Amino acid sequence: MNKEIILLKEVKKFQTRSEEFFPISWYKEMLTRTPVYFHEETNTWHVFKYKDVQQVLSNYEFFSSEGSKTTNTVGANNKEGTTPDRINLSLDPPRHQKNRSLLSAAFTPRSLRDWEPRIQRIVNELIENIHGNSTVDIVQALASPMPSMVITELFGVPVKDRAQFKHWVDILFQPYDKATQEEVSLRKQVAAKEYYEYLYPVVVQKRSHPSDDILSDLILTEVDGDKFTDDEIVRISMFILGAGVETTSHALANTFYSMLYDDRSLYEKLRNDLDLVPKAVEEMLRYRFHISKRDRTVKQDNQLLGPELKKGDMVIAWMSAANMDEEMFDDPFSLNIHRPNNKKHLTFGKGPHFCLGAPLARLELTFALKTFLQSFSRIEPVESFDLEANLTDSATGQTLTHLPMKVYK
Repeated sequence: MNKEIILLKEVKKFQTRSEEFFPISWYKEMLTRTPVYFHEETNTWHVFKYKDVQQVLSNYEFFSSEGSKTTNTVGANNKEGTTPDRINLSLDPPRHQKNRSLLSAAFTPRSLRDWEPRIQRIVNELIENIHGNSTVDIVQALASPMPSMVITELFGVPVKDRAQFKHWVDILFQPYDKATQEEVSLRKQVAAKEYYEYLYPVVVQKRSHPSDDILSDLILTEVDGDKFTDDEIVRISMFILGAGVETTSHALANTFYSMLYDDRSLYEKLRNDLDLVPKAVEEMLRYRFHISKRDRTVKQDNQLLGPELKKGDMVIAWMSAANMDEEMFDDPFSLNIHRPNNKKHLTFGKGPHFCLGAPLARLELTFALKTFLQSFSRIEPVESFDLEANLTDSATGQTLTHLPMKVYK
């Protein structure tokens, strides 16, 4: 079923790309003045406080993942670009559990341990190509290629096709507005069909000759006698691919931006104590990952959020705003890697639909940051950098296309 798409650009019309890239002023205003807000133009409710966002994401008896509307513009509206009905993850428990169990076979702790050397090798390869005492575009040199290289490695597809995978992801994760909706939708359909036609024979081949990769794990996994078909694996892998590339790339680029422009002393602190890197990763996910949100449909009339909500109403839970709630985080609008509870951020969601790829994303971010810190003594911003000119629309709001910086051995 094709759902009606609610375009969140209509909710808060940001004046600049930079404002959307880091909408901290808007979050502060909404948290303070209208923590539960009804937007008439889109007929949607919006929640910003930590406790309310947590409620909407976790309480599936009142707030359903199933509904006729969505804010998700990922994928395409042809067969190749949609999730197969039988393994739809946008279901409520208990139907959700079996689908998730099938998919989670590709993200076990054992898998993560086995992947570590492969991820480290890719990180080393990219960082070794960055020359010290020079100016480097860290987005193009590391943040953009690394996640696509990792996910294609873990899919077990040829190295030469990495760039093509990134191209498909960029299109399939591209948001749109009313003026561009038809044009972008057509591009998404083409990209989804190309991806499907590329990967289907790969999956068929792996069914006969499985190896140590995600696609083979999905082929071999079985829950209560059910297994994935080739068609289902190809189509669900498209969303694994996108989630594994776009979001991790965004988070890594933002981390370097933060070390250059939020707190210039942070790089040296981390370099002198690499044990702080996991804390820094969590704080960056809390403070610098925007815009993270999920939509739910009201399942039955309730007043759990204060106002009277009616069955069928749509509620948008703004996780990135909840990450700025002073009732949960002390001094939330500042960057603090020593924050004792920074791992309680809601960037990856909460409840039965918590992001399956979160451990992989954390692993990639930690490896990339640690290896870079060990390789270069310091970094400095480039004075001529214009943030507004180096952002583009993405599923995460605005994402950096370039971030030049000076690196020193």
